[in-house]
Amino acid sequence: MSAALAGSVVVPLGGAVLALVGGRRAAPWVAAVTAAVSLALAGALALQVWRGGVVELEAGGWSVPLGIAMRADGLAAAMLVLTAVVGAAVGTAAMSEFAGERGRWARGDGFWPLWLLLWAAVAALVVSRDVFNVYVALELAGLSAVGLVAMGGGRAALEGALGYLLAAWLGATAYLLGVALIYAETGTLDMVAMSGRVGDGPAATAALALMSVGLLLKAAVVPLHFWLPRAHASAPAPVSAALSALVVTAAMVVLVRLWSEAMAGAVGAAAANLVGALGVVAIVWGSLLAMRQRSLKMLIAYSTVGQMGYLLLLIPLAAAPLARGGAGDRATEDAWVGGTYYAVTHGVAKGAMFLAAGCLIAAAGGDRIAALGGMAGRAPLAVAAFVVGGVTLVGLPPTGGFVAKWYLVSGSIRAGEPWWAVAVLAGSLLTAAYLLVVVRALMYRGDRPGEDAPPREPGRVPGGMLVGAAALALVCLALGLRPLEGIELLGVGIPAPAGGGGG
Repeated sequence: MSAALAGSVVVPLGGAVLALVGGRRAAPWVAAVTAAVSLALAGALALQVWRGGVVELEAGGWSVPLGIAMRADGLAAAMLVLTAVVGAAVGTAAMSEFAGERGRWARGDGFWPLWLLLWAAVAALVVSRDVFNVYVALELAGLSAVGLVAMGGGRAALEGALGYLLAAWLGATAYLLGVALIYAETGTLDMVAMSGRVGDGPAATAALALMSVGLLLKAAVVPLHFWLPRAHASAPAPVSAALSALVVTAAMVVLVRLWSEAMAGAVGAAAANLVGALGVVAIVWGSLLAMRQRSLKMLIAYSTVGQMGYLLLLIPLAAAPLARGGAGDRATEDAWVGGTYYAVTHGVAKGAMFLAAGCLIAAAGGDRIAALGGMAGRAPLAVAAFVVGGVTLVGLPPTGGFVAKWYLVSGSIRAGEPWWAVAVLAGSLLTAAYLLVVVRALMYRGDRPGEDAPPREPGRVPGGMLVGAAALALVCLALGLRPLEGIELLGVGIPAPAGGGGG
């Protein structure tokens, strides 16, 4: 099954090349075939990991440090499935956009190659075992995403893309400086080998800090979130879905791996608690900013800023205990499963919400929340997909968000640190508060004249985008109704500090 592991990166990368060569007419079909093959490979790999344990590959038969090492544990396999599922939905939505030739971004022939390159970069991020290869994947993902944001057209899109480019450059530079420091300290770039050599000296601590800051920039965590709202506001809905569902989530997954495995020797309890406190700030501040928004896409964008805070709670609840040899502890494993399950669930939910928002904006003729009155009658399926995604973020049954937050709260209480559980519950209430504003507008409010009137004529709901949103909403429900398989998968290969992986 190592072929499926290699194919998870090679297939979308090859698809990007073929889409570039094939041009506009061939590119959508290349993307469709690529999505189907990648989804099959991700499913097969996840099944193999679930049944047989961690899958590893040294490309070309060359061992570390010469070869490119790849590793698929439960978290990596789940992220590959998430990437394939969201990727297929985004591709379906983009095909609908191109068919209608609506908006300037749809005239760009570069969308499909950039999108498939982004797909390959995200896949490489989650399976790479080498911290320098992670840097390369971060750069590819950032540059691809910048190009996709710029395709929105106009000054706003250009400003959003430039802000994103600045954040991507700063984040990559900080991360690379950390890689240089840790290589000088340990003489290796392999995460598994590194975990047995990293100590708590100043060089390792500085390396961990630099790499963490770089990844936090990539993930748009408070106070490093300046680029994300503007990028979302100007990007097309499928691009926004990809950014929120995949790019920022993958960066957070790498961050968790650094703290729980690769850099375990440099992790201290005080630093872990500081990161957890930053997560609480992100939850509260992102939610408060979301409450102030009058634009639907901006509200969802600031929601992403807040939701990343839950993943930061993984650091004090799971990553730091694992770094200190806590594999096998029930509280640690509950927190690990809860946080990683939430990473997957958030990706699916945010993809559904952005694609549903694209449908609602097309139907209403604008994205002002006050102009979305009556959408429940005009676009009921899009409204239903948006509501399911929102309920998932709140953490209500029967969605995957409920399962994830249940495990996070359980891990917090079992560890004797109930303040993290309070943060999770308070965040759920804040999420419900700003989403209820949108739901109320969709259900009960009609269009208002003046500044809240639609800026253009209402249009037709894009069929492909609606299909993508509905499919992702169904996945949100499936993650809540059938969570055991996913929980068992995420428990495969829980990191252990001495390198090698837990059970």
